[in-house]
This record gives sequence, structure tokens and C-alpha cells, in this order.
Amino acid sequence: MPDNEVAMPILTLRDDTRLYYKDWGTGPAIVFSHGWPLSSDMWENQMMYLAEEGYRVIAHDRRGFGRSDQPWHGYDHDTFSDDLSELIETLDLQDVTLVGYAMGGGEIARYIGRHGTGRVSRVILIGATTPKLGWSEDYPNGVPEAVFDGVRAGLKADRAEFIRGFARLFFGADREGAAVSEGSLIQLHQIAMQSSLKASHDAVTACAMTDYRPDIRGLNIPVMIIHGEDDAFVPFKATAKQAAELLPGAVLKVYENAPHGLLFTHKDRLNSDILSFLRQ
Repeated sequence: MPDNEVAMPILTLRDDTRLYYKDWGTGPAIVFSHGWPLSSDMWENQMMYLAEEGYRVIAHDRRGFGRSDQPWHGYDHDTFSDDLSELIETLDLQDVTLVGYAMGGGEIARYIGRHGTGRVSRVILIGATTPKLGWSEDYPNGVPEAVFDGVRAGLKADRAEFIRGFARLFFGADREGAAVSEGSLIQLHQIAMQSSLKASHDAVTACAMTDYRPDIRGLNIPVMIIHGEDDAFVPFKATAKQAAELLPGAVLKVYENAPHGLLFTHKDRLNSDILSFLRQ
């Protein structure tokens, strides 16, 4: 490698899977966990804003997604959370804020359940699948299994076309009054298509059926929950509403008429709310 060439930041995990991550800025550390089937690129608006506000912002591509390796196995939340733990420990992060979006919120919850809060000062859950997304007899608020069967079938039948539809629903692009650019739709499609079919398929089961209720009961630190009222992928009543009831001390912010993709559609409001919570 030439002397002036900078190596891409890669962490080699315990099973030799290589995990790509971004590490920008200086100051108190914030680690971002992305949603399905995306990558750390989805956080660009939040990372740029917070790095400019004096924070060190770190985001990884989950195994099987983005620029990380695509192993055949390991697409479950125990593995994901242990990967996150390795990243935090390798970078020796202390008093870190964990920010999780959609299944990234589940990753953070399982991290807390398995590794505790010794290195963590606060948690932010955005459109998160916590405390449980899928329906079960003891969780009647959840989404029926047939919905996830349809997602897996769509991925196998024509992943590119399925993701095209996913991008439109992500932004609520077909709703009256929606304002989303063609560029944003293309960008989201490109990010999602970086993932492996195997990872995208298996992670549907992981984020749909994992029960995080035992994990989030260990959240003894400040928590903020942010959710879009019009979230078509992770319904508010099935997730954030239930999480707030399990965590009565948490700050709950519901964005009126906001879709799942509020990181983009409501980025200014979201960035402001995150910064305010960090400065409390």
C-alpha cells in the first residue's frame, strides 16, 4: 500500500468475519446501529451533524450488509450483539451513547442483555423493533408471521424489485403529501442492494421474532424512544408504545405522520432531538 493511502477501517471478528465501520470526529462517542437491509450509510445525515457538533460518531456495517463480509451463518441477534461488543471493546469506548434504528434497536437491546451497561451512558431507539415485532400468543400487539413470510418470499422471487417497493414504502412515497426525491429512492435502493440475499433473508426472522423484553428490562440508564406515527414497517402500537410502557422513565417522542424513514424525511427535527438528549 502506498504511504499516502489510508486503509479502510476494518475489524476482524472472533470468527474471522471482517466488519467495516466509520469513525468520524472527536469528542464523546456515539455508536449507531443500522436497520434492515441497510448499512452505516443510512446514518450520514446524523453522523455529519453530530460530528460537527463535537462528537465522535461511529457506525458499522452489520455482517452480511454493506461493505462487511458476507458469511453464510450468524444472522441472529446474539451474534450481532457480540459483534457490536467487539467493536466497542476494540475501540475501548467508555460512556458511549448507543443509537439503534429498527433492527439496530434490537441489536442494542440484546447487547445490553448480554453485555450490560458498563460502557454505555444512554440509549436512543429510533423506529426500533423493541420490545418485540412479531405476533405471539403472549404478544398480541405484534405483526402476524404471514407478513414476514411475504417479505422472505419477495426477496427470493425478485430482490431488486422487492427492494424498489420497500424504498417507496420506507419513505411513504405513495402517501398524499409525501415529499421524497427520486435521488433518495435510488440511494436507498443502492444501500439495500449491497446486502447479501442470505443476510437479508435470515435477518427478517431475527428482527421479526426475537423477544427483547428480558433485555430492555436491564436498561437502567437514560433512554429516548423516537417513532414515526405512520411507520408502515415497524408499527408504533406494536413496538415503541409497548417499549415506553416497559420503560416508564424513557423519553418518548412520536413524530406525527412520519414514515419509517424519518431519518431522512424528518432529519432536522431528529438531529435536534438527539443533540438535546445528549446534552441533558
